[in-house]
Amino acid sequence: MDRDALLVLLEQWESVYKRGLLTFWLLMLLHERPMYVFEMEPELSNMSKGTITADEKSLYRALRRFEAMGLVESAWQPSDVGPRRRYYHLTELGTELLRRFTQRNILLFQEPEVARRLAHLLEGESQERPVI
Repeated sequence: MDRDALLVLLEQWESVYKRGLLTFWLLMLLHERPMYVFEMEPELSNMSKGTITADEKSLYRALRRFEAMGLVESAWQPSDVGPRRRYYHLTELGTELLRRFTQRNILLFQEPEVARRLAHLLEGESQERPVI
């Protein structure tokens, strides 16, 4: 496989992966503090070390979906520098969902066996494969 084809495959895989992780990163942001959408855009990028970005439309779509599921709530608040802003915050359900998702899916990468396998991968070492 040539380098260009590999890059295309990597970008396609990352696109699917990042769409799935947008929920995680948004809920993490809202776990820290209530925020309005324009604050979320740069914070997402910062918190994810530049790996996750989302435009305003995508954020509003996701937040409406989360609100309908009871994961977040929103309220209009006055602003010192312009019109009122809609702030979003996690509900108890949203916090519990984020905790359980993190325990089941994120902390898995800290498990010694998984961490060892990842280290081998990054070192370029191949796993021994059983003979079939």
